[in-house]
Amino acid sequence: MRASNGESSHFRVAVRAWLADHAPSWLPDGSSVPEQLAAAKGFQAALWEAGFAGITWPFEYGGQGLSQADQQTFDEEARAYDLPVAPFVIGLGMCGPTIVDLGTEEQKRRFIAPMLRGEEIWCQLFSEPGAGSDIASLQMRAEPYGDSWILTGQKLWTTGAQNSDFGVVLARTDSDVPKHRGLTMFIVDMRAPGVEVRPLRVMSGQSPFNEVHFNGAAVPGSAVLGVVNEGWAAAVAMLGHERVSIGTLAPPTSDPLGYTSLLQAARAHGRDMNPVVRDQLADAYGQERALQLFVARLRQEAESGRDPGARGSIAKLVAANISRQAVALAGLAGSADAVAWSPEDASSEQLAIAVLSDPGIHLAGGTDEIQRNIIGERVLGLPKEPQVDRDVPFRELKVGTQRTT
Repeated sequence: MRASNGESSHFRVAVRAWLADHAPSWLPDGSSVPEQLAAAKGFQAALWEAGFAGITWPFEYGGQGLSQADQQTFDEEARAYDLPVAPFVIGLGMCGPTIVDLGTEEQKRRFIAPMLRGEEIWCQLFSEPGAGSDIASLQMRAEPYGDSWILTGQKLWTTGAQNSDFGVVLARTDSDVPKHRGLTMFIVDMRAPGVEVRPLRVMSGQSPFNEVHFNGAAVPGSAVLGVVNEGWAAAVAMLGHERVSIGTLAPPTSDPLGYTSLLQAARAHGRDMNPVVRDQLADAYGQERALQLFVARLRQEAESGRDPGARGSIAKLVAANISRQAVALAGLAGSADAVAWSPEDASSEQLAIAVLSDPGIHLAGGTDEIQRNIIGERVLGLPKEPQVDRDVPFRELKVGTQRTT
């Protein structure tokens, strides 16, 4: 169902009314993981039916075909709610846009609409035990076999793989060329034989990440996303979407490390009049607002046809810095509840999880150091760092876990 593309005020009123009717109490307290997934899929389906999923995506593939301004309006209104859309962030923020950019007509018509309707969950499989920041050093192989490809290797830190139906994976299809060439991107069925997902438990006690083993998993030739041996260009496109998605993902006002929650914590502990706390709260508000305005600018430029390009890394880096400062401010605001709390205190538990999750924010989607390099080289025009292995055939490199030539 396509949302009305009328006056912005009319669209805002429609969004506000729909969220007020459908967003609150969507997910019952104490629900199990299967119940949470079912609720998330139900909400995403309702969101699409109302015309608020895929707002800027092409109408012919299941999107709404509306403007970036409409998307911004929806995001602004949605911040008042903690929507159950986390399982779809990677698919809708990274995989889907890349399929729209590079996919065949068959791929777009097969995958985009089910993704928008919440029928299928997606993950991204790039990192490996020996290839994290240097993704081009990946060793996972894809070898041709008739009309198919056989995938062999391991991926690491794959968010949401345990719940995913499909994934986008980067594999090496030619080791006789330099490492940035000879890569190919594939769409893979995460339930296919030869695909094994093993959850990884982190210090919060949760398992948001996974290691994924490909033991001779077969994918058809039609699963190639983009062009064979030109997967690095496809990866750059997807990483660009990823950084924009991470940097522009507006947290709800209930975010335990957001300005609103930190202000409430300071008031609850009688520290909102402390000059140091007040100064840092003002700084937190200013940084959050500055990021929102920068994101709005990127969207307006995209609407006018200007690609945000590497500037998405600015949004990602700023968002990570805001998170780090918020962790320090949470302690000053009196939130010792993140260290110990009563079992029924769900808000303190969420704060503790947010604090423990902060280090990962500085790694996911490319480390802070990688973002600074990207900004320096591609935004500011500074000289690139030396790359002595740029023109060396991959099989001759001693990189990652590769031990033989």
